[in-house]
Amino acid sequence: MLKKTIIVALLLSISETVFCWGFFGHQKINNYAVFLLPPEMMAFYKPRIDYITKHAVDPDKRRYLVAEEGPRHYIDIDYYGHYPFTELPRKWDSAVAKYTLDTINSYGIVPWHVQIMLSRLTKAFKEKDEQRILKLSAEIGHYIADAHVPLHASMNHNGQLTNQQGIHGFWESRIPELLADKDWDFFVGKAMYIDNPGDFIWKRVLESAAAADTVLRAEKELSQTISEDQKFAFEQRNNVLVKQYSSLYTKAYDRLLNGMVERRMRDAIFAVASFWYTAWVNAGQPDLQTLSTSTTSEEQNLPFDTLNLEWQNKPVKGRSCE
Repeated sequence: MLKKTIIVALLLSISETVFCWGFFGHQKINNYAVFLLPPEMMAFYKPRIDYITKHAVDPDKRRYLVAEEGPRHYIDIDYYGHYPFTELPRKWDSAVAKYTLDTINSYGIVPWHVQIMLSRLTKAFKEKDEQRILKLSAEIGHYIADAHVPLHASMNHNGQLTNQQGIHGFWESRIPELLADKDWDFFVGKAMYIDNPGDFIWKRVLESAAAADTVLRAEKELSQTISEDQKFAFEQRNNVLVKQYSSLYTKAYDRLLNGMVERRMRDAIFAVASFWYTAWVNAGQPDLQTLSTSTTSEEQNLPFDTLNLEWQNKPVKGRSCE
C-alpha cells in the first residue's frame, strides 16, 4: 500500500508543460539561420549568435503576460472554409472588412504579423539600430517558425477535437528534441531575397494547413498499433520526472510522417534567414560594421530578465500549446 501511495504521489508531481516548437526548436532554427547569411551579414550576426538564439523564445514567454500576443503565433485558417481558403482575403484591410477585427484576431494573425515584423526590421536596419535589429531578428524568427507548424494552421490545434490532446507538443517539441541533433541535416543552402514576402509566408501557411490532417491521422493510426504502456515513458528533465511520449513511439511517428518535422524545420531555417536578408536588402544594404561592436548591454537584457522571471510564475493568457 505504501509503495502504491508513493507511486501515485510521484505521478501527480509530473510536469507535462510544452511550448510552441519547443524552446529547443525555436532556438535551433534561429541559430542555424545565421549560417545561411552572406558574409556582410554574417560578420554582424555570428558574434551575436548567442543573443539571437537565446531570445528566439521571447514571444512565447510574452504569451504568459500579454493576451494580444497569442494570435500572432497561429492562424486557424480552416475556420474560413476549405483549402486553399480563397474566402479569406490575404490583405489585412480586406480580411478585417469582411470578417471583423475581433474574428480575425480570434482565429490568429501569424501571416500578417510576420509582414509587420519584416517592416519593423527593415526600419531598424535603415536606422542602424543594433539593439532593435537584434531584438526584431530574434522575434521575427519565432513567428516565421510558428507559421511552418501544421497545427498552427488548424482549429484542432492540440488534437482536442479528436481525442489527441498533447499532439501539438509531440510534433513540434518531442520529435525535434529526440532526433534533431543526432539524425537531421540542417545544411539548407543560402538565404535568398524574397520578392513578395506576403505571398511567401502565405504559401508556407497553406503548406502547414495541408499537412495538418496528416499530422493527426498518422498519430491516430499509430496509437492503434502500440499499447499504452509503450506509448509513454517517464524521464528526468531538470530534476523533474516528466511523462512524455516514449522514444519508441516518437521514432515510429516520425517514420510515419516520412520526415515531415525535419523538412518543416529546414524550411523554417531557410525562411528565417531569407527574411533577415530581405529586410537588410530593402534597407539599402547598410554597412553593419559601422554599428556598435558591443554585445548586449545590461540595459538591453533588463526587459528580458523581467520577462524571464514573470513567465515562470504566471498562467498563459490566450491559447496554450499544452
